[in-house]
Amino acid sequence: MTDKVQLFEDQPIRTAWVEDEEEWYFSIVDVVQVLTDSTDGRKYWNKLKQRLKEEGNQLVTNCHQLRMKSPKDGKRYKTDVANTEQILRIIQSIPSKKAEPFKMWLAQVGRERIEETIDPELTIDRALETYARLGYDADWINQRLQTIRARKELTDQWRVHGVEPGKEFAILTDEVTRAWSGMSTRQYKNLKGLKKENLRDNMSTLELALNMLAEATTTELTKVHNPQGLGENKNIAQRGGQIAGNARKSIEEVTGKPVITSKNAPQLHDAVIGLIEHIVDIDDENI
Repeated sequence: MTDKVQLFEDQPIRTAWVEDEEEWYFSIVDVVQVLTDSTDGRKYWNKLKQRLKEEGNQLVTNCHQLRMKSPKDGKRYKTDVANTEQILRIIQSIPSKKAEPFKMWLAQVGRERIEETIDPELTIDRALETYARLGYDADWINQRLQTIRARKELTDQWRVHGVEPGKEFAILTDEVTRAWSGMSTRQYKNLKGLKKENLRDNMSTLELALNMLAEATTTELTKVHNPQGLGENKNIAQRGGQIAGNARKSIEEVTGKPVITSKNAPQLHDAVIGLIEHIVDIDDENI
């Protein structure tokens, strides 16, 4: 577990990254303290927790505890924590002016998801807008959209050939990634200093192209050889990845430079903080 202190409006919020779960956790007391301006965030959370229990809310039952460093004496104590989904649900339960922009944002996101269900093309349009806002250039965005299509075609084939979404998809993705890059997905993320962020969003155009070649080749091999179940598909995933891996080695031999780079896009945390500040700014303008 890696823990650190984030600042929101100059007030500390303790966070922890749990490697095994690939999940960020936030100190609930700290979040409550910031959003309510309460003199005692712990008491406020205890009352809120009791109310949520009485309402039959499963959120409280599912909350974890992690040992976090106390700002008072520097010692580690068991602290109620919540992941991103849980902390947003808690924010919805807080009657506070500071919490209102988050609630408005959640309502907006919910509306957009419903609209995208009705008109899936909106998903692509919003993806384009998001990447552009984060500073990606047009060529990279174009390439990224192509990789999304290639990935979808591959996962469609995996489903048809007896692979279960979730854990088995992750296993096969690891095989493809390892075969072309020489690293597992987690090792690749570690090289780039990533945690929860999407690996493809932090690839160079050439890395994206080779990753797409690996997945597209795996798709074609799957269609030709008709593997069934995880074991047979794992062999095909390795073969598809190796073809892209050979292309990577050839490029490196000619250029004398490694294709895979430790460089990454701006961290997800910065993007999220920017989004939060944007939401708060909009709310301030409307007051």
